[in-house]
Amino acid sequence: MKLEDRIAVVTGAAQGLGRACALALAEAGAAVVLADIRAEANEAAAREIAERTSRPTLAVPTDVSDPAQAEALIRRAVERFGRIDILINNAGIMATGDILTGTIENFDRVLAVNLRGAFLVGQQTARAMVERRTRGSIVNMSSVNAVIASGSQLPYAVSKGGIGMLTRAMAVGLAEHGIRVNAIGPGTIDTDLIRPVMVDENAKRMLLSRTPLRRLGDPAEVAKVALFLASDDSSYITGQTIYPDGGRLALNYTVPVDA
Repeated sequence: MKLEDRIAVVTGAAQGLGRACALALAEAGAAVVLADIRAEANEAAAREIAERTSRPTLAVPTDVSDPAQAEALIRRAVERFGRIDILINNAGIMATGDILTGTIENFDRVLAVNLRGAFLVGQQTARAMVERRTRGSIVNMSSVNAVIASGSQLPYAVSKGGIGMLTRAMAVGLAEHGIRVNAIGPGTIDTDLIRPVMVDENAKRMLLSRTPLRRLGDPAEVAKVALFLASDDSSYITGQTIYPDGGRLALNYTVPVDA
């Protein structure tokens, strides 16, 4: 899966899955634009990836929920590299709260970044691709929570469910332009978000009990799926979601029920 001379944009690239995807794309030969609201961490990630891969990188501080910043991100990427071939729409946040305790502020905040942000950056990227007749690939970051509802993380689950339909609608709308749109739905991945939970042995046991492979996924394993979907190896795949989840969806339960 070689990506020489390809231009990729990755949102939420300062750490975790976004950083892993940016690194994998650069290792495969792409020039990478890293976007994140955390400007210093984003700059550091871009420098490290450039040093490790000798590929061009550009760091653009971006709040993906802001239309002006989403437009500026894609404009800067095109100004620097001439076009965009690949978008990894990864930026996302999480907030707790169920239907009884959740706040409208948290609901709006999570959907603004996770769903509205994916739409805004995806739209700007698609327009740039169509204008330049680029037969590109857009990859949206979903989650197993798009399928398995989490009552305690209602805004996050709703946002990821929306990503599934956004992906399919984008795929249908952009097919005539040769632009493919797919999604990735990770299970429990070893990132900064989950590590504090794994310190508690009971929580760790519960998390691993719902994953048949009995381990956390590595961000690099998700990045390999992104690399596949970004490359010509997936040239006849569009409108799909691939779930690197260690078998969690096949197991089809989340928490044990007391007898």
